Amino acid sequence: MSTDAPPALTAATLRRIETTRARAREALRRLDRDGHPITFAAVAGAAEVSRSLLYSDPALRAEIEALRTVRPGSANQPPVAQRASDESLHQRLAAALDDNHALRAEIQLLRDQLAITLGEQRAATIPTRSRSRTIGPCS
Repeated sequence: MSTDAPPALTAATLRRIETTRARAREALRRLDRDGHPITFAAVAGAAEVSRSLLYSDPALRAEIEALRTVRPGSANQPPVAQRASDESLHQRLAAALDDNHALRAEIQLLRDQLAITLGEQRAATIPTRSRSRTIGPCS
């Protein structure tokens, strides 16, 4: 009796392994897309695979650990597809700074106009003095 597995059995085992890994990768993507916390237990449950498979497969383990470090236990962070890119964040920051400068300039203009208006009001309410005669030195 030979200890080598027949080629058909070997091929079937390899297909089963690849199908299981694909199921785990798809479950990982789905959990991340839906914003669920990424843990080995969550991925194993969603993919219906064992946690030992996830820990023993270097590629799957690396993906899970990478997503866990991106969102350490936070279910409040949006999924990858909804997260803003660095370029988008830089553009939003630049736009906010431009708005800030424009608003500061507008505030200064309004302050200057208010100062002028208040000065005019004050000048209008102060009674004008009648011309008084200056008396010279007494001799």
